[in-house]
Amino acid sequence: MNSPSLVAGSPAVERAAPDRAPTDWKTSVMQRRIRRRYAAERRFRFFGLAAVVLSAGFLAFLLVTMLAAGVGGFQRTLVALPIDFRAAGVEVNPAQLKGRGADLALAGAGVENAVNGAAAAAFGEGNEVVSDSAWLTVRDAIKDDPSILSRKVVIHVPATSDVEEAAKADGTPEAEAIVARLTAADAIGTGFNLEFFRSADSTDPTAVGIWGALKGSLMTMLITLMIAFPVGTLSALYLEEYAPRNRWTDLIEVSINNLAAVPSIIFGLLGLAVFLGTLGLPRSAPIVGGLTLALMIMPVIVIAGRNAIKAVPPSIRDAALGIGASKVQVVFHHVLPLALPGILTGTIIGMARALGETAPLLMIGMRAFIAQAPQGFADPATVLPVQIFLWSDQVSRGFVEKTSAAILVLLAFLLAMNALAIYLRNRFETRW
Repeated sequence: MNSPSLVAGSPAVERAAPDRAPTDWKTSVMQRRIRRRYAAERRFRFFGLAAVVLSAGFLAFLLVTMLAAGVGGFQRTLVALPIDFRAAGVEVNPAQLKGRGADLALAGAGVENAVNGAAAAAFGEGNEVVSDSAWLTVRDAIKDDPSILSRKVVIHVPATSDVEEAAKADGTPEAEAIVARLTAADAIGTGFNLEFFRSADSTDPTAVGIWGALKGSLMTMLITLMIAFPVGTLSALYLEEYAPRNRWTDLIEVSINNLAAVPSIIFGLLGLAVFLGTLGLPRSAPIVGGLTLALMIMPVIVIAGRNAIKAVPPSIRDAALGIGASKVQVVFHHVLPLALPGILTGTIIGMARALGETAPLLMIGMRAFIAQAPQGFADPATVLPVQIFLWSDQVSRGFVEKTSAAILVLLAFLLAMNALAIYLRNRFETRW
């Protein structure tokens, strides 16, 4: 039975729901409110657009600065050096040039002395024109064509760092005078520095290359991927599909989230203590660097994997279970293939982060001077970010262009990996 105070038409109901007049939007008060609202929206859009333009401007400034400073690193200045091998007395058994000991045989035959003598005869004493590594170019020319040992030839060898800078209009007056003299004699020219992609580190800025660091980066990233991807994916599957919901699972989830935000140098200290101090693995090796970086990016892969697995609708699981599939079949035949694009995207982003890391690799000793590219996963090696760090600390001006050129190569790799992540996301993304 209804209470008398709540009967329709009673004074209590009339007081609870009084009649309200419609809003008059044409009044001056409402018009001011509308203008303020529109002005706030315009300010928000302006600040958002300004933030995007400012970010794009900083990125463009970075790219333009790196291109302007590093494009010269992909070019080299060559000098035409006449050499008479018969007069220099360089004699090598042709059979020695066909084996692995060709470099040692030519070094013992006095090729370096022959190059220094030819440079002194052509350009004067002091060797201010020809680079100290010029004899390596001559050595390679002899290996390619041993017949030049019996005649006089002209070989284009790299110039010194001072002459190279002067040829690019950024040298000292003495070096510019040498360049003018060589230009008048048509004995100097520039070309693409292919050796920059085929050589390793060197003390001579005209002979340095990124192949050693690039190969070390590739080997380190391979170890990182082989360990972090399967372990991170399986961990995400277990936590999302199998793990019971209790305080221990909550503790593990919080720990993984915290590890994703830990500074990278902490993982370097961990690698130093565990892999080098306890396990005794070789120092400055790709296998140690890969293990350290795998520990660093594994939390990122776990978090991305769990989010991708959560995005799979429960109806997929229910349908598979309804037709008799086991829990393992549901997870690996249905859930994992549908979540794999998101897992791959998170993995590639984590790998791109690992590729640009320097601090953890410095802690495990991957900052040594490596004159040859590593041949195995246990050989001493370095990586591109560490190589850039080492070159930036050099005193010679010739390393400035090489440092910027190496940065451009590293940026190209990072952009390529992020582009691959975007492609995989767009290519395999499923909308539910």
